[in-house]
Amino acid sequence: MKHIYRNILFLIALMACASCDIKNDIPYPIVHGQITEFEVEGQCGEDGGENFTTIIDKEKRQVNIYVNDTVNIKNLRIKKITLTGATYNPDVNYQDTPSLDIEPAKCSDYNRFPKNAFSKPDSRFDTRVDFSKPVKFVVSTYQDYEWTVKVTQIIIREIEVENQVGKAVIDPDLCNAVVYVNKSQKLSELKVNKFTLGGKSGTVSPDPSKATHYDFSDICRFTVRTGWDETQIWRVSVQHTEEEIKTTATAFARNHQAIISGDKPNNTEPLVEYRKKGESVWNKVDIADIKTTSTTYKATITNLEAGTEYEYKVASGKYEVEMQAFTTATLQQMPNSSFDDWHTDASNAKLYCPWAAGGTSFWDTGNRGATTVGNSNSFPTDDNSTGSGKAAYLESKYIVIKFAAGNIFTGTYLKTDGTNGILGFGKPFTAFPTKLTFDYKYTSKEIDKVGDKSMEYLKGRPDSCNIYIALWHIEDGDYEQFQGDKYPIIIKTKPGQDQNLFSVNDPRVIAYGNFTSGTTVTSWTPETIEVKYKNTEVAPTHILVVASSSKYGDFFTGGVGSTLVLDNLKLIYE
Repeated sequence: MKHIYRNILFLIALMACASCDIKNDIPYPIVHGQITEFEVEGQCGEDGGENFTTIIDKEKRQVNIYVNDTVNIKNLRIKKITLTGATYNPDVNYQDTPSLDIEPAKCSDYNRFPKNAFSKPDSRFDTRVDFSKPVKFVVSTYQDYEWTVKVTQIIIREIEVENQVGKAVIDPDLCNAVVYVNKSQKLSELKVNKFTLGGKSGTVSPDPSKATHYDFSDICRFTVRTGWDETQIWRVSVQHTEEEIKTTATAFARNHQAIISGDKPNNTEPLVEYRKKGESVWNKVDIADIKTTSTTYKATITNLEAGTEYEYKVASGKYEVEMQAFTTATLQQMPNSSFDDWHTDASNAKLYCPWAAGGTSFWDTGNRGATTVGNSNSFPTDDNSTGSGKAAYLESKYIVIKFAAGNIFTGTYLKTDGTNGILGFGKPFTAFPTKLTFDYKYTSKEIDKVGDKSMEYLKGRPDSCNIYIALWHIEDGDYEQFQGDKYPIIIKTKPGQDQNLFSVNDPRVIAYGNFTSGTTVTSWTPETIEVKYKNTEVAPTHILVVASSSKYGDFFTGGVGSTLVLDNLKLIYE
């Protein structure tokens, strides 16, 4: 197909050159090749846990993956690659099936590496690749697109010994480790509490943690067998130091909880106490609520009052941290979260805006794009769940030339690009909700409109509503800007290489929860979304809540007539 198409274009180009009266205005197609799924054996989360996601950045054409310590990263088997390629020039009716290529030197057997997407490679294929360094892949459609795949292996190596000072210095490249202990410790009779140089899945021989004491008066050599059966010889040195570990303390407060953590002298038990500011009695943190290593601790304090200042102090061994303070986060609700306030735009009576006239917006919709060619498909209704006020009525429509899902989101509609929207997602927010509750009704229609050939398989299936909440932690340099205004992310719905959509895999997203349903619900029904935190060590800076009458509305896919009526949103704090 590719060769025929190129030959036709070549003949047309020759004809254009043969006559100066013929204008060469052939609309060449732009077919973007994208990696949409990528899985390897041994895949894990960034923390080494079982829950994992593949992080795919379409704009930078990068894939980031984490694997555990059971696999050989230099000979890693790819389990699945999914590709897409679609023509985004509406004047050219041309489709292409993407092909795949890889750096030959990285393959175990380049001639047997698949040249197309695959989910379960059979015996004809060899998908083993050396991922010790980032690997280049080329996805070819009508053009070639270079992607970079980076695999990071999580191997947790730890050494903890009696009277240790600081963390062990472990160099996996040189297979070398140095441990420091205080001067009173006898090196020839050292008790070893933890010795995992091979990671969780590896073994060490001899294993000094199995002995009552071990002689480290000289440099010791150990045979380490990794989880993928590679043998390494490690050199471990234990040395005296004049330094001492002093007790330190840092507080990280949420709404009803605080974590006090820091360093402590080796093999000492920390005493952590706290009280509400102004009170005289100190409360002691139960030892069961304190996790320790030989030189660190983490104490969890619960049942605190939100928006309240507390004082705390820590003592461990002969060192004590003087009284310090933290303030718990206040409980926040989202403005106009029952959608009672709406107004129509003074310059466009068809445009409904979900905030009071003259007020400040917190929510917005895609109505500005819809009203360029039709009416609002997100608007207020008197049919509410509480007996007063209004609710948001979100309807999926086919507006002249394109399918548009009814939607509402925390953020700002920035601009219309043709028939597509550019949106600023997210609003400032600093609390730690654990749930989002709401009332809803939903009418599910059969999916009859698709925006891309890759969505064709959804036709005829019931449409689904989709509501999700996300919390971001955004550093100063991580914002995206539009005309000087800053947002966690600028959404671009126009199909193509510049398209930019929300991804739960964004490392800046620290918490997420969602609700999807394809069932018609005709009476007001309460529902709850659990907000699950994947990063509990940083505070939120922004919140995003999005509701849509069609789950795949971002891809202009859904059922005409699907309607979501939404009311009484509340953030819950536990």
